[in-house]
Amino acid sequence: MKRLILSTICLLSLAAFAQAQERSPHTNYVLRCAGCHGMEGAGAPAAGIFDFNGMVGAFAGIDEGRTYLMHVPGVAGSGLSDAEIAAVMNYVMETWAGASLPEPYEPFTEAEVTQRRAIPIPDVVENRRDVAALLAAMGIETADYPWP
Repeated sequence: MKRLILSTICLLSLAAFAQAQERSPHTNYVLRCAGCHGMEGAGAPAAGIFDFNGMVGAFAGIDEGRTYLMHVPGVAGSGLSDAEIAAVMNYVMETWAGASLPEPYEPFTEAEVTQRRAIPIPDVVENRRDVAALLAAMGIETADYPWP
């Protein structure tokens, strides 16, 4: 009986520790995205990493843009769960989209991230250009994207 109680306590302690290890969307952004996009979302335009500020929300306003966001290298290779990716995307939108955020804004969900990540995008650079062209045709400005 003592073993059962001790085992139960150990398992509950492990579960509590695992929950404590969950990271906030801000922390996941810092750990997975800030290396390229910076702490203020300004990116590194000279290196082909666009500035989020006042522009990233445009991508969340169209279906193709939402799919593109799930395939940028930092998202595709992040190692985050789909729920964590949704939370980081919503954090990015709420923090840096500004006036570019569509009205009404449809927050990313775990189910949506799962579905969009399953869509094959063979060339993310070409996909980004296609999405930017769609947005431009709608009169929506996007940040320059200097990749060849």
